[in-house]
Amino acid sequence: MTDQRREATEILSEGPSTALITTIALAAGALVANIYYAQPLVAEIAAELGINADLAGALTSTTQIGYGIGLFFLVSLADRVENKRLVLVTLTITMLGLLGMASATAVVPFVIASFLIGVCSTGAQVLIPLVAHLVPLHRRGRVVGNVMGAVLTGIMLARPVSLFVAASFGWRSVFVLSAGLMAMIGVSLAVMLPRQMPQTTMTYPQILSSMKDLIRDTPVLRWRSIYQAIIFCAFNLFWTAIPFALSEHFGLNQHQIGLFALAGAGGALAAPVVGRLADRGLGTLLSAIAMVGLAFFFAVSGYAVMAGALVLAALCAVLIDAAVQANQIVSQRIIFAIAPEKRGRLNAIYMTSAFIGGAIGSTLGTLTYHLGGWSGTAAAGSALGLLGLALFALEHRNR
Repeated sequence: MTDQRREATEILSEGPSTALITTIALAAGALVANIYYAQPLVAEIAAELGINADLAGALTSTTQIGYGIGLFFLVSLADRVENKRLVLVTLTITMLGLLGMASATAVVPFVIASFLIGVCSTGAQVLIPLVAHLVPLHRRGRVVGNVMGAVLTGIMLARPVSLFVAASFGWRSVFVLSAGLMAMIGVSLAVMLPRQMPQTTMTYPQILSSMKDLIRDTPVLRWRSIYQAIIFCAFNLFWTAIPFALSEHFGLNQHQIGLFALAGAGGALAAPVVGRLADRGLGTLLSAIAMVGLAFFFAVSGYAVMAGALVLAALCAVLIDAAVQANQIVSQRIIFAIAPEKRGRLNAIYMTSAFIGGAIGSTLGTLTYHLGGWSGTAAAGSALGLLGLALFALEHRNR
């Protein structure tokens, strides 16, 4: 037995160390956070690069487009390319992209760097199935929960951290600091992460072609992808529209809205608990609770905003985020157990579905708020939760 195989066998029998799991969680959260740093700074960046205010949103859209492309075309590579190498390459390109954004003085290099960051930040979605492979089944939900908690924390903290750092040191410093973090994480993973060779001999075109067959032949993947698309649609619906409501109904400024987002990140604390419960066979119940909770707490948030109850609105944000986390952890635990040699493609399909749902949610957030205020947004969020619950009931009735 080679040293590499012996190392992998030992990890699978005993589970990865706490230090390795922590490093993977930090890497996943930090990678995903890169997608969101520029969003609250877009006006300042556009002014310095000489971009018309009407076109400023394209700066962040480029990153989102890159992320969507990476979810499908790069994450699926995990079934073909040695996983450690793939992760380190994506980290390196992300670091270079961040330095490119920080040093850009014109639109074109900034947009190219943004696109590369979007594509390669999907390295986080290579790490999640990898860590699921490394841990024994009885601990898988707990560990995936911890990593997904870090991912949600990265998403929630990215915008406020970006605002706070830029206010003190300028917007370029945000990307320089993140590049430094990518470098440190890359060195740590290069030392700690075991090699994970793919279990398929398929070519990359064959892998891409096989994904339609996976969708057709794997009902649980279809259902779980639909659920997460709906729930992530609701998540983005909430966080796109709530800043408008906080400003209009509570008079909060940008920094105070950032603090509200920090409070909302508390939903990530549910991840380890959900993972442990999923390991005890309660995944189906947790998914149902997540969808009921989504519908209920959106409705409560409608009352909270109209009544001027800021603390209650913040509590709703925490619990909505916890519902999103619960379904995500349960779903990924289920799909990672389908076929180890197909985890990259399974996760690519699942996360691409979630991304599409999130993109729709961002559009709906703006649309519903401008058409019906926060009451309209809250009603839409509740409807999404009820839709997910109805489909969930339909799946289990058919089963």
